[in-house]
Amino acid sequence: MLAEPFNWQPGMWKVLIVVMCVALLGCLQAQELQEHVSIILLGATGDLAKKYLWQGLFQLYLDEAGRGHSFSFHGAALTAPKQGQELMAKALESLSCPKDMAPSHCAEEKDQFLQLSRYRQLKTAEDYQALNKDIEAQLQHAGLREAGRIFYFSVPPFAYADIARNINSSCRPGPGAWLRVVLEKPFGHDHFSAQQLATELGSFFQEEEMYRVDHYLGKQAVAQILPFRDQNRKALDSLWNRHHVERVEIIMKETVDAEGRTSFYEEYGVIRDVLQNHLTEVLTLVAMELPLNVSSAEAVLRHKLQVFQALRGLQRGSAVVGQYQSYSEQVRRELQKPDSFHSLTPTFAAVLVHVDNLRWEGVPFILMSGKALDERVGYARILFKNQACCVQSEKHWAAAQSQCLPRQLIFHIGHGDLGSSAVLVSRNLFRPSLPSSWKEMEGPPGLRLFGSPLSDYYAYSPVQERGAHSVLLSHIFHGRKDSFITTENLLASWGFWTPLLESLAHKAPRLYPGGAESGRLLDFEFSSGRLFFSQQQPEQLVPGPGPAAMPSDFQVLRAKYRESPLVSAWSEELISKLANDIEATAVRAVRRFGQFHLALSGGSSPVALFQQLATAHYGFPWAHTHLWLVDERCVPLSDPESNFQGLQAHLLQHVRVPYYNIHPMPVHLQQRLCAEEDQGAQIYAREISALVANSSFDLVLLGMGADGHTASLFPQSPTGLDGEQLVVLTTSPSQPHRRMSLSLPLINRAKKVAVLVMGRMKREITALVSRVGCEPKKWPISGVLPHSGQLVWYMDYDAFLA
Repeated sequence: MLAEPFNWQPGMWKVLIVVMCVALLGCLQAQELQEHVSIILLGATGDLAKKYLWQGLFQLYLDEAGRGHSFSFHGAALTAPKQGQELMAKALESLSCPKDMAPSHCAEEKDQFLQLSRYRQLKTAEDYQALNKDIEAQLQHAGLREAGRIFYFSVPPFAYADIARNINSSCRPGPGAWLRVVLEKPFGHDHFSAQQLATELGSFFQEEEMYRVDHYLGKQAVAQILPFRDQNRKALDSLWNRHHVERVEIIMKETVDAEGRTSFYEEYGVIRDVLQNHLTEVLTLVAMELPLNVSSAEAVLRHKLQVFQALRGLQRGSAVVGQYQSYSEQVRRELQKPDSFHSLTPTFAAVLVHVDNLRWEGVPFILMSGKALDERVGYARILFKNQACCVQSEKHWAAAQSQCLPRQLIFHIGHGDLGSSAVLVSRNLFRPSLPSSWKEMEGPPGLRLFGSPLSDYYAYSPVQERGAHSVLLSHIFHGRKDSFITTENLLASWGFWTPLLESLAHKAPRLYPGGAESGRLLDFEFSSGRLFFSQQQPEQLVPGPGPAAMPSDFQVLRAKYRESPLVSAWSEELISKLANDIEATAVRAVRRFGQFHLALSGGSSPVALFQQLATAHYGFPWAHTHLWLVDERCVPLSDPESNFQGLQAHLLQHVRVPYYNIHPMPVHLQQRLCAEEDQGAQIYAREISALVANSSFDLVLLGMGADGHTASLFPQSPTGLDGEQLVVLTTSPSQPHRRMSLSLPLINRAKKVAVLVMGRMKREITALVSRVGCEPKKWPISGVLPHSGQLVWYMDYDAFLA
C-alpha cells in the first residue's frame, strides 16, 4: 500500500525556516566558542603586575569568558620556573571579584582563572619558540580557532627591542589572527630617544599592532571627558571657548615621596613622569575640537594632533619647579652617591600652557604635579568667567540661579575628599546629561570642593568603580585604539616638552619641606605667559647637612668683575634687580632729557627680563621710551627666530610703546635679506644718528656667548670690532649665519652697558673672560669698555660659581 503524499501546509514552511535559522545560529555560536585568545604578561612577577595587571586580566576573563571566548594566560619573566611560579602564585592570591558576585561563584571563577594561568620563563629565543609551539599544540588539541595574541610588556623599555625581535621572529599568530603588543611608559626620555624607540619598535610591529598605555586614559573620569562633551554639546557649545573660560587646571598631587624609586626618578623627574603624558593627554581631551563621532578612534587622534600643532612653545619662564628637602639624601643613600651630591631633579612642577587657536587664545592651562604634597588628588577643573554683579546679599543667592556664585566643571579623577571618580557641574551652569553607567551622588555633610559646598553642584559618580588597567585591557581585547598613544601622538608630545626640559636641566629647584609644612612655599602666580612663585625665596647656594636656607640667608651679591661692578644672585632675583635698575635709569633719563633710548639684545637670556618688565613695572615710562635692537638675524621679522619677534611676543604686545618709537633693524628690504646693495646697515646707522644724541644710547643690554661673542660680533668675524661704522653685517658660526649688529665702537658710546650672563653653560667662558685683557678679536665681549659710561655685569649664581 503506497503512503499518501505529505500535505505541506503554508504555515509549516515558516516553522521549518525558523528551525533551520535556529540550527544555523547554534552552529555559528559553536564556531564562536572555538575562538581562543592567548595573553602573555611579560614581567608577570613585578610590582605593576601584582598591583594592577593580574586583577585587570581576571576582570577581562570575567567579562568575556561567558561570551564565547576561551583564554589562556601565560605569566612570563626572566626568573627560573620554580621560583617564578611561586612568585606568580603569590601575586594571584590577591585577586578579587565584583562586590555583587556571590562568594561561592567568586571562588569558582578564581579557581577556573588559576587553572588557565601558568608561569613560564622567557629569556632566550628558544624560550619564545617553545611558547609558540605550546600555544599551537593547545589550539590543535582542543580544536580551537585562534583569534589572536596579546603580549603585555610590563618590563623596562631597554628590554623592548629583544622581546620585540623574538615575538616577531617566533611568536606571531597564524594567518587570520591578530597580534596586539601592549607597551607601558616611559616611552623615551626626550624627543630623540622617543624617536629612536619608535623606529626600533616600528621595525618589528605595525602601528595598528601597538597599544601604548597611559593608564590615566583608563581612569573613569578621564574616559568620560569626550562622551560628556558630546552628550552636552548643546549646553557647552556656547561656553567652551576663550570668551567664557577663565582658566583650566589639570592637577595630580601625591602625598608619597620617591623613596625606593630614586633610580627611576633621577632619570625622569616629575615632568617626564606625569606632565608629559598623563596631564598632557587630559589637556588634549579638554582642548580638542569635538569630532562629529567621538567613538571614531581615527577622528579623535586626528583632533588631538591639531591641539599639539596649536600649542605655544614652552620656555624656561613657563614653569616653576621644586624638590622636597629629603630627596637628595634619599638619592645619596639609595644610589650610593657621595655626601657632596645634590640632585637638581624636580619632584614638583607647575607649567603654564597656551593653546593658540581661535577657541582658546589667551586662556591659561595650568598643569601641576608633585610628590610629598599635602593631599593625594587628581582633577581637571574648567573655571568659567563670572561677570555678574548681584544686588541682593550673598545669603539670598540660590545655587541653581545666582550667577554670582562660582561657575565650574570638574572631572574629579580620584582620591581627595571625594575619594572616587566624579563629574561635578555648578548648578548655575546647566544640568548635565550623563550615561546610565553614572549616577547622582551624595557626599558627606558639610563637604566643600573648590570653594563651594557639594550641594552647589550636580554631582555624578560611576555606578561601578573600575580600575584603569581593567578598562584599558578591555579596550585592548576589543581593538579600541582611541584610549592609547600612537607614535605620531607620542612624538608630538615629546616635541612640545623637550625644549622646556632642556632649559630646566641646570635650574636649581625650590626646596620644600613636604606635606602641610610646605605652607605657601609652592604657591605660584601667572601673568603674560610667565609663571613664578608667589613668595620670593633665594635658594641655598651650597646646601649643607643643616637646615634648609631661609629667604634671608642669601641676598644680592655686589662685587667686581673685570674691574667693573658685578651684581650676582639667583636667576629670579637677578632678573628682578636688573629690571629695577633699567626702570630707574629710564625714569632718570626721561626726567632729564624727555626720552629714554634702550638697545636690547635678542636670544633666550633676556626673555625672563622682558616678561618681568611687561608684568611688574607699571611705572616704566614706556610712552617716552625708544626701543632699538642690538642685533638681528637675517630672517623676516615675522620669523620665530627673529630677535624682533621675540621682543614682540614677550614685551611689546604687553606694554604701550608708541609704534613710531619702535626701531627694528632693516634686515628685510626689496624682498631680500641683508643684501649689501640694499644698505640696511647704513639706513639703521642714519636713523640712530638722527634720533639718538651723539649716537649715545642711554642703556645697552648685552649678553655673552659661550665663545665670548656679544651682540652679533663673533671671534671668527672681526667686522664691527673697530672702525667708524655704527652698524655692520656680520657672519655667525651658527645658522642663520648672516646677522646685523651694532658695532663695538657704537656700543662703547653708551651711557650705560649692562651685560646679562645666566646659566651653567656660561661658567667656563665666565672664568676665562675674568682673566683676559682687552682682546676683542679673540673674545669680543672683552672689548666692551664704555668710553665715558658705566659697565655693569649681571650674573646669576649658576654662571658666577666659576
